[in-house]
Amino acid sequence: MPRQAETNPETGYASVNGLQMYYEVHGSGGTPLLLLHGGLFDIEQQFGALIPALSEGRRVIAADFQGHGRTNDIDRPLNTPDLASDVVGLLAHLDVGEADVFGFSVGGAVALHLAIKHPGLVRKVIVSSVSFRPEGDRGGNAEAVSAMTVDMIAGTPMEQRYLAVSPHPDHGHLQGLLDKLGGYDAGSSGWTDDEIRGIAAPTLITVGDCDMVKLEHAVRFLQLRGGDVNGDFDGVPASQLAVFPGTTHFFGLSRTNLVQDVVTTFLDAPSAGGRPDQ
Repeated sequence: MPRQAETNPETGYASVNGLQMYYEVHGSGGTPLLLLHGGLFDIEQQFGALIPALSEGRRVIAADFQGHGRTNDIDRPLNTPDLASDVVGLLAHLDVGEADVFGFSVGGAVALHLAIKHPGLVRKVIVSSVSFRPEGDRGGNAEAVSAMTVDMIAGTPMEQRYLAVSPHPDHGHLQGLLDKLGGYDAGSSGWTDDEIRGIAAPTLITVGDCDMVKLEHAVRFLQLRGGDVNGDFDGVPASQLAVFPGTTHFFGLSRTNLVQDVVTTFLDAPSAGGRPDQ
């Protein structure tokens, strides 16, 4: 997704857990919004088209995960707890005590982990195109990724971007990243219903109607967060669900205008008790 014209962001690297973790900071004001991309993507590919609108009137922090974008890889598997630990280190590096968190796919899993395990860091959370337990997935995606080779993505924007910006721009490291993504969170049982119910942060769940996540799972996610009620009588819950029409997993955030409207409306809504968000 090409990025629209904007002022140059602040960029840098945070030394966390053996990584030199690349980050960008756009805009200013309000509660910081942390953007966490999906597997094989990076800041530019996942959020480039969204950042200009998201950073109007708020500080936006975006990061490249281990082995993605401009962040180096290390001798460590890819899993949600480790990536979440990296993010906690990045926020400490930037002296951010609380943020809104918007994560897609792998980034959504990390955002959910942060909301459950580090509630003090997360004011609001947006969890996009990821299940909270493995049975919420339709199947096929994980199997496809586990069988993926560099030859299968030759000529794609993902390959081109990796070779252009990675600190180790060669096909051997790219294959290593594919192998790690193929085993991502292997054996994890996900989160219990009580853990999902217990999240303190208002939660926006987004999913494509042709996504890898089953729609009934997304509705169950919403129900556990206090949604799926008659809002005319019970009020509109703080946690919400958005289903993007005609949208697959791979293109989960491609409806740029729709995504930015849904996300900014959720972030700007008053919190419980009427506390303003900005």
